[in-house]
Amino acid sequence: MKIALSADHRGAGSVRLLHEKLCREGHEAVLMGDCSGTACDYPERAWIVGKAVAEGRCDVGILICGTGIGMSIAANKVKGVRAAVVHDEMTAQLSRAHNSANVMCVSADLLGQRLIETIAEVWLRTEFEGGRHSRRIRKIAAMEQGVDPATVTD
Repeated sequence: MKIALSADHRGAGSVRLLHEKLCREGHEAVLMGDCSGTACDYPERAWIVGKAVAEGRCDVGILICGTGIGMSIAANKVKGVRAAVVHDEMTAQLSRAHNSANVMCVSADLLGQRLIETIAEVWLRTEFEGGRHSRRIRKIAAMEQGVDPATVTD
């Protein structure tokens, strides 16, 4: 699995440590943008990771900022991205199993490094369940096209 990673200045330390861990575990993890800790604007990081995922250059993406909220809002503006803010193992698992999230956003300020790494492990190993959830993902895709999701049927 090829994983795009990035962060703003508040998440820089966490994303670098997560990148190292994922690489040690054999993942193809790609650190995108300047994650040195220099002050930056999170939408730029969300854009580069979102585009890499939407264009198929990476399978999934992980973004880290102070709360995870800004990254999620920005990443969800990229067509084809389903970014979810996750705070624990359960939200990580459900964001993949039910929502087919392809970008995970986490908080550097609210979560410790150990929890960020655990959440990432759960998120990466969870598969999309399909079934009734597939219809909902199709409705989200319709919304990206400006189509009323109520018009999407099985």
